[in-house]
Amino acid sequence: MWFLTQICCYFCYISTLAVILKTSNAKPWVNEFESIELSCMIESISTTNPRIEWKKIKKGEPSYVFFEKEIAGDLEKRAKIREPATLVILNATRADTADYRCEVTAPNDQKSFDEILISLTVRVKPVVPRCSVPKSVPVGKPAELHCLEEEGYPKSQYQWFRNKEEIPEDPKSSPKFFNSTYTLSGETGTLKFSAVRKEDAGEYYCRAKNEAGFSECGAQMMEVYDINIAGIILGVVIVVTVLLCITVGIFCAYKRGYFTSQKQTGNNYKAPAKGDGVDYVRTEDEVWENKEMLFFIKASKSLRNLLESLAV
Repeated sequence: MWFLTQICCYFCYISTLAVILKTSNAKPWVNEFESIELSCMIESISTTNPRIEWKKIKKGEPSYVFFEKEIAGDLEKRAKIREPATLVILNATRADTADYRCEVTAPNDQKSFDEILISLTVRVKPVVPRCSVPKSVPVGKPAELHCLEEEGYPKSQYQWFRNKEEIPEDPKSSPKFFNSTYTLSGETGTLKFSAVRKEDAGEYYCRAKNEAGFSECGAQMMEVYDINIAGIILGVVIVVTVLLCITVGIFCAYKRGYFTSQKQTGNNYKAPAKGDGVDYVRTEDEVWENKEMLFFIKASKSLRNLLESLAV
């Protein structure tokens, strides 16, 4: 019995000569611009004046934020120490997201050093997202709506609304959207319609959200209209008719000589050059027939090109 008592006393003695740290939260989080405590509590120590240091570790690189009883580095003028060793960040920013290590050295203790690691996450509210909504789309055609913001942390998730009602990711889950043909990605913020219906018309806006809050873009109207096939055909017929009339009119005018700038006369007639001992002179009628044929070919090509462009 005496032996067991001595052993217990020995371990109690050893523990009083060891610095031991603990924390109330090893993975705290805080919204940007709010205060946060990184608790570092000294559970056991014998040294009356231990050395306390805090280091910030980001991308594997440590830097002092509390050294020789002074706030330093990134937290200068933005933090304080709450006795004995808790670090209080008064105005957390997104750059404060990192690992923080509390180190306590007690020279008079048998176990003279201990440390504890705390991972801090600063959550950032999303900013107003950039939204892209087509102004008008014909019935049966595809359409894409886009939503994006890149400031929020953790990364934002996206929701789309039509006429102030949330659009579900699965259209089959809601009677109002049951017949819609779309896909919605909450990760990318893209809403795709494979074939727009008249019922899809309305005011659309997007919400970007995370644990820190949410932001929304302004509502934008998307109209859905029917394609007037009869009107398009009638327009093509009218254009073709007008072009044919113009072509025939110009052709007749050339044939009658209205566009002739100068006629050959006996005074300005020049004999054609002789070639290879053969004398051949084209008459004026032959010259104009060739010109008329060339003009008609060019007009026909222009008309064909126009019809092809209208068909496209």
